[in-house]
Amino acid sequence: MDLAESIETIEAGYEFLLAYAAQGRPAGTETGPGPHARPTLEGMLEAMVQLGDSLADREEPFERVIAEDCRKAGAAIAFLLSQEKIGSEIVDNLNASIHLRAVLTDLFLYSEALEPSAEETSQSMAYDATQGNPDA
Repeated sequence: MDLAESIETIEAGYEFLLAYAAQGRPAGTETGPGPHARPTLEGMLEAMVQLGDSLADREEPFERVIAEDCRKAGAAIAFLLSQEKIGSEIVDNLNASIHLRAVLTDLFLYSEALEPSAEETSQSMAYDATQGNPDA
């Protein structure tokens, strides 16, 4: 899993967990119909470990912060995965965790810095203040 795949796995997993928590599933319904949280959590944990490992030794201080935040959020996810039953309420508590939210905020910032959105790029090209106003 490369850097972009790890980021996508974590972001998509969080979106899934938000929807899962909203379903109000009681703990122990992992054998019933519908999607279950455990495979998503396992994928997110793997992505956080890989992302943390790849960024931990970088020279950029913010990349080391991301690695540390992945370690902390990964510990919370590993704790959740150690539970026999995973219901909506415990997933909702994970979603509210400052550690998971820190990783997501880090990744949004990091991704945007690496690849600015097309909208932002086109807007920044619309006017260049350093060029002055040719109509003035």
